[in-house]
Amino acid sequence: MSQQKQKRQVQFDVREFEGDQHATMAAMYEETLKNFVEGSIVQGKVLEVRNNEVLVDIGYKSEGVIPGEEFRDLSIVQTGDMFDVLLEQIENDDGMVVLSKTKAEQKLMWDNVLSACAEGSIIEGIIKGRVKGGLIVDVNGVNAFLPGSQVDVVPVHDLDNYLGKNFEFKILKINQDRRNIVLSRRELIEERRRDRKRQLLAEIAPGQLRKGMVKNITDFGAFVDLDGLDGLLHITDMSWGRIGHPSEIVSVGQDLEVMILDVDTEKERVSLGLKQKTANPWDDIDQKYPVGSRLQGKVVNLVPYGAFVELEEGVEGLVHVSEISWTRRIVRASDVLSVGEMVDVVVLNLNKEEQKIALGMRQTEANPWELVQSRYPSGSRITGRVRNFTSYGAFVELPEGIDGMIHVSDMSWTRKVNHPSEILRKNDTIDAVVLEVDPENQRISLGLKQLQDDPWQTITDRYKVGQLVHGRVTKLAPFGAFVEIEEGIECLVHISQISEQRVEKVRDALKVGEEIEARIVRIDPGERRIGLSIKAAQMPEEEFVLKEEMLEGLRPGEDLVDLAGAFDSAMDSAAGEEWRPGQSKRKDDRSDDEKN
Repeated sequence: MSQQKQKRQVQFDVREFEGDQHATMAAMYEETLKNFVEGSIVQGKVLEVRNNEVLVDIGYKSEGVIPGEEFRDLSIVQTGDMFDVLLEQIENDDGMVVLSKTKAEQKLMWDNVLSACAEGSIIEGIIKGRVKGGLIVDVNGVNAFLPGSQVDVVPVHDLDNYLGKNFEFKILKINQDRRNIVLSRRELIEERRRDRKRQLLAEIAPGQLRKGMVKNITDFGAFVDLDGLDGLLHITDMSWGRIGHPSEIVSVGQDLEVMILDVDTEKERVSLGLKQKTANPWDDIDQKYPVGSRLQGKVVNLVPYGAFVELEEGVEGLVHVSEISWTRRIVRASDVLSVGEMVDVVVLNLNKEEQKIALGMRQTEANPWELVQSRYPSGSRITGRVRNFTSYGAFVELPEGIDGMIHVSDMSWTRKVNHPSEILRKNDTIDAVVLEVDPENQRISLGLKQLQDDPWQTITDRYKVGQLVHGRVTKLAPFGAFVEIEEGIECLVHISQISEQRVEKVRDALKVGEEIEARIVRIDPGERRIGLSIKAAQMPEEEFVLKEEMLEGLRPGEDLVDLAGAFDSAMDSAAGEEWRPGQSKRKDDRSDDEKN
């Protein structure tokens, strides 16, 4: 072949080769454009690091620039380093590819989380920050939201306490479009507690000892968390002793070992006991505290009818008010005792089945009533203090603290005493005579009038029928007037014996305090009465003859013949008479002592 022909052949081959190469490059370019999709992740190669930015080649016709702040440490980035980038835009206005290393990492982490998790699954994360309404949780590099209501099963008052802590969470919701994940720690805890609760209900049985933590305290007891199952520790099962409030024994957050008393699997209820871990102190109570034994205890409660005394923890006895003192009448135990006071007692009775002990305080001392009869025989004279009044007499306190009673009928030989305040005053020191002693019923009867002779015993020696006497009008009544002829001796002048003239009203003829002269027309020592006649005093003594008309109103069996009865009537009906201490104008006008 000629040299010229060979040259043309070479030129033709070159043009053919260049054409084929151009076609190949065009095909490759078209194929490359298909591989570059905005939003996809591609491999990038560092071409150059300059001015806080990195020039990256992704195999496209133009390069991209990534800001230096997207790198954790720009100083270690070298030319030729390979890493994933996110193709945000194929070409911007400058013809450059827009890339992001940070967004590529986020997308990869998001895809990894989605591939590994789904709604309802369990993931682990670190709480890294607070936002409005809850917390931000880092889950494998992806931020998830934990609402404040889903942090725990109990209300959380300070979310900062959870920052930086690692927990497991349940995925409640995934929003792929917004790349949002909502978590719950509360649901996970509740779900696991329910599983644990079912397991515990199948395992526990009465008599077992279990460890738990005090979760809540109420007035009637405490709720204890048995690692997933709540049990009630009632206040009555906390201690064998007296408890005012559960907080005296337990506190919230306290770890306890309790005994299982009862299990209701249907209602999922468990009853717990603390005191059952120790022996019941009442089991051998009759051996520890036999009847008659003397003990010391502490007053733990006061009630109107007595005092409860603690002998040991869980063992209390009652001292009734009647068993506090031999001599004093105790109305309320609080009048003589106080809570916390230590007292000596004697066991009077014991009921093991009902867990009751009757105690006495007065039995720790000698009974003064056992000596009273020999110390105060009938007829002996005593000295005492007037302590109190009743409507029927006065209480006199003797040296031993024993009270004797002076009845109103034993206060005066001559007067009808309606109330002891007519004769005595409180706190007066007086002498009296012992009339009767009854140790069994703890009573001493005293007399005041017995200190003197009865003036009526010698009345006939001093006065005779027909004798003229002088006296003073002391009381007026519709039927006559009472006249005192000597101290304590009162006589009755019937209205018919006041004047020769007819007297319609006694007060028209006589006045209280008026001195009169009258003649004795009747003497009855047995009935303690004397009848007088002012009319008969007007006639000469030698002409005096006792007539039937002079005895009007003084005959036995008639209403007015008894001076005591006459006195009562006089006090009830006499107009203008003064009220005296101890005497009532109306039935309801009683003294405070009588009412009490």
